[in-house]
Amino acid sequence: MDRRARLESLVAELKAALPEIKGVVVATVDGLPLVESAEDAPRIAAMAATALGLGQRITETTHLGPLEESVVRGRDGYVVVYAAGQRGVLAVIAPRDVNLGLLHLEAREIARKMAEVLG
Repeated sequence: MDRRARLESLVAELKAALPEIKGVVVATVDGLPLVESAEDAPRIAAMAATALGLGQRITETTHLGPLEESVVRGRDGYVVVYAAGQRGVLAVIAPRDVNLGLLHLEAREIARKMAEVLG
């Protein structure tokens, strides 16, 4: 199975665990989409990579250790950006009534597996 197929399989696994998820984007840290399962995925990929970079600078400056995730909450839901190793980013778009604890539990594991795939 090639890298893209493995990443697509992991996205499917996440969506099966949390069917209420509105979208998922896997991107490089440079903002290039690798797997798209969301409306306007190229733009989301670029913004997620930017959020990841900013979050990393914030955690480094404040001595909080490596960034694991960044949560953006709007009136109607969340965008959660997870580091997927040194090369990738996982962005998950979820409705406001999502179980955020379960989302973190599932997405953190998927991001870890994605990091392995991305090397």
